Amino acid sequence: MAGAPPRLGSAPPTAFSPAPSPGVRGQKKRGQDSISSWPLADRVGYLLCWAAGLLLCALAAAIVLVMLVKGISYLRPGLLLEHPSASQSQSGSGGFLDPIEGTLLLTAIGIALAAPIGVAVAVWLSEYRRPAALARAVESGIEMIAGAPSVVLAFFGLLIFARPALAFLSQTSAGGAVYGRSFFAAGAMMSLLALPLVVGATREGLAQIPAHMREASYALGKTRATTIRRVLLPSIRPSIASGTTLGMGRIIGDTAIVVILLGASLHLEGAGGLAGLSTLRGTGSTLTSYVFENSPAGEGNAPEKAYAAAFVLLMMVLALNMVVTRLSSGKPRWMAGLTGPMLWRWMPWTR
Repeated sequence: MAGAPPRLGSAPPTAFSPAPSPGVRGQKKRGQDSISSWPLADRVGYLLCWAAGLLLCALAAAIVLVMLVKGISYLRPGLLLEHPSASQSQSGSGGFLDPIEGTLLLTAIGIALAAPIGVAVAVWLSEYRRPAALARAVESGIEMIAGAPSVVLAFFGLLIFARPALAFLSQTSAGGAVYGRSFFAAGAMMSLLALPLVVGATREGLAQIPAHMREASYALGKTRATTIRRVLLPSIRPSIASGTTLGMGRIIGDTAIVVILLGASLHLEGAGGLAGLSTLRGTGSTLTSYVFENSPAGEGNAPEKAYAAAFVLLMMVLALNMVVTRLSSGKPRWMAGLTGPMLWRWMPWTR
């Protein structure tokens, strides 16, 4: 019949077929685009980007594999539990327990100073930023610290902590001369290395919070300070934890500040007073200084143990990088839900 409707599954009449829009045709054309149709300069740039990425991966894999092969071949569990000692032979030089303890102690001091200061500075720059001139000066100062060589910070710290007024924070000679070397001094300078990382991660987290969260808190009658403490900061726990972990990795990997401000001695040497305070006022070494002194370029004459200590140091840094990756990815909620609140409960302003 002429007026019968078209059967199901049959194509609509050609006269009524809608023509594809230019946008659809453009999307299809872009989808079928291939590298062979690019200009020569673009193809060369694309291949260079691939080569740079592959080269970077190869270098990282080579570093890990060399340290893995060398470190595993010389590492034994006893080295982690033995104190180092001066000896002409590697068999009598002991392990590197003291450098491991020094690394952990220095990292704890540095991050304990950098984390609260960095979070406070980031909150002020992101939420208040008054006066504007001071905020710009603080931003410039943070950028300068981030780009300053660690050896410059080490000499600055030596100049500061060698003052007689700060003699209680470092070792002193029998005649009253202040050396300016201690875990306190080294930890204070190490905190400057971690500070830009904490500030940057915290500011990035605050910038990603939607504005309606602040507006909702203000609508409920909360002040800005309460909103920051109860709404904003708890929302960026993973960002704060990531910045803190990156700062810890920066502290663990530095050598110049350790050599200049810590003395790089084999053992942890106290400086009198109470047991814990004497250790903080005393000198010691870390894994980085131990590797430097015992490497073929140093004078420790224990290159095999330097390789083993370098392997332990590399594993610590890789573990911290893995934690940062887990926290920033947002997928493993067991770590973001565990590490964040653990650090958070220690911060007094959240109570």
